[in-house]
Amino acid sequence: MALEWTLYRETMLPIPFTVADGTGIEKGTLLKLTDPNTVAASDGAADVIAGIAAEEKIANDGKTTLAVYTRGYFIATAGGAITVGNALISSTGAANEVVAAAATSVNLIGRALETASDTDTLLVELNPMTGTIGSS
Repeated sequence: MALEWTLYRETMLPIPFTVADGTGIEKGTLLKLTDPNTVAASDGAADVIAGIAAEEKIANDGKTTLAVYTRGYFIATAGGAITVGNALISSTGAANEVVAAAATSVNLIGRALETASDTDTLLVELNPMTGTIGSS
């Protein structure tokens, strides 16, 4: 898979989320919440992020759970210029890319631990949350 997230440092074990049996998801895919405790592959900046797929899910294999990292340190791909410390959101340009969040962004993935140009890889602290930058 292109642009997959690669685990750099595990800080907590992955936890199970519900997934549709008919869905195929590759390891390292950025995942969105689609219902309480249910995930699917992220496809846009408005997604509420759950985490990163810790394993592959083969379509129609009978499994309806998927291990998901909700915290940790990962190598990801930049979808534009990113400065160290930027809050990050999912990119609408390509699945699995990250971009710097605007002050009005609400569905954050985490923060950049390195500066990167478009298409560069960078170290990201995964810490998904919903809320605007600077809000308490």
